[in-house]
Amino acid sequence: MEALKKISDVLWEIPLNRKNGMRVPARIYASEKLLRGMEGAVFEQITNVACLPGIVNFALCMPDGHSGYGFPIGGAAAFDPETGIISPGGIGFDINCGMRLLRTSLTEEEVRPRLEELVDGLFRRIPTGTGSGGLVSVTRDEFRELIEEGMAWCRRKGYATSRDLERTEEGGRMDRADATTVSERAIERGYKQNGSLGSGNHYLEVQVARAENVHDGRLARTFGLDRPNQVVVMIHCGSRGFGHQVAQDYLMKFLGVMGGKYGIRVNDRQLACAPFASEEGRAYFSAMQCAVNMAFVNRQLIIHGVREVFCDVFGKTERELGLEQIYDVTHNTAKLETHVVGGKERPLLVHRKGATRAFAPGMPGLPAEYRETGQPVIIGGSMETGSYLLAGSSGGAETFFTTAHGSGRVMGRRQAKKKFDGRELARRMRERGIVVRCASYSGLAEEAGAAYKNIDEVVRTADAASLSRRVAKLIPIGTIKG
Repeated sequence: MEALKKISDVLWEIPLNRKNGMRVPARIYASEKLLRGMEGAVFEQITNVACLPGIVNFALCMPDGHSGYGFPIGGAAAFDPETGIISPGGIGFDINCGMRLLRTSLTEEEVRPRLEELVDGLFRRIPTGTGSGGLVSVTRDEFRELIEEGMAWCRRKGYATSRDLERTEEGGRMDRADATTVSERAIERGYKQNGSLGSGNHYLEVQVARAENVHDGRLARTFGLDRPNQVVVMIHCGSRGFGHQVAQDYLMKFLGVMGGKYGIRVNDRQLACAPFASEEGRAYFSAMQCAVNMAFVNRQLIIHGVREVFCDVFGKTERELGLEQIYDVTHNTAKLETHVVGGKERPLLVHRKGATRAFAPGMPGLPAEYRETGQPVIIGGSMETGSYLLAGSSGGAETFFTTAHGSGRVMGRRQAKKKFDGRELARRMRERGIVVRCASYSGLAEEAGAAYKNIDEVVRTADAASLSRRVAKLIPIGTIKG
């Protein structure tokens, strides 16, 4: 803390120190309360990121930052594509872990009488838990098509509409995906898991945008929240075992070539990397994009199942129920983007790990309907406290238009299991009007609200730092977890 330079009430800097190998300063976006709650490992990790070859401007940590594998979770960094690196630790093992938000035309008053039936139907329909199968069976060869085509595969198969693709980051497809760069082990781990939540902090929630929790009525209406106490559905999941295997495969490859072949030294072997322009770096980029595409498909198939359950429970069509996607964002990726650095536009490889893209109004890559508002940003909180819908802000230029991704943990999973009882937690949530279904009560205990930072404080900080603008807080009334 003593070494930090205070830039503002929500921005702190670890100054450039070339003696320890830093190439750029490191910056942490946090209120003083959030900053004091961060583990010492966060400061060490973000400093190590600032030492990586080709890094541009700053190593960045978002308000929800906590320690992770190599990079802190909540970390972001941009690299020059010609002189910089690509690192699995800067993307995460759950590649394209992300958020999707679906609106309905239903109100809380209409859903409450059938909430138990609805949550039970969703829990039966959507596979959850470790090793669970998926909603849609494909062969290994079909899976190779799927990971190259992304959500275009879903549209071709009748699981998605054109509007679903338009309202997904990158249109639901990364176009440099190449299945030949993916190992057979990764294919084997992934091809049976299409349309499944998994375990850990992944969830599907039925939520309510209550009138008193809408911060910007105009933006809320543009995003489709135009009724008091409107019900929405939020999904948080990623690329399952497939993405994990892709990351593991290339992490081992990079450890083998990083020092001997490319002469790269890092302060932490968890930051294993390769030059982005190298054969190994480009291969990982293509394999990583396959995992990104798989995660887009995964969330789309879950949404397809959600729509079916809502129609069955309420006896109405998708159109009558207003089941339309608001947006889908990823928070574990590396992407080639164009940003202004030193007054000039330049291409950059932006790593975001537990950090969300938050493009500002007018930026390319946004759907036409969101061009004037900025990108919808979906930030998940804990299952006890709620989540947020935000919008990108022009003030995000210094973070390459990046914001937080969630609450951020303050307690490890093992510690949470010891401290909380899953059955008691489910009972307490029911008393508060939240219906919970889970694959395991021990897994539920890991996700207790007290294991996470205060989501309101995280979002207030992101808003105060102009990284994203608050639109509405979304309160859970039904949760299914692995």
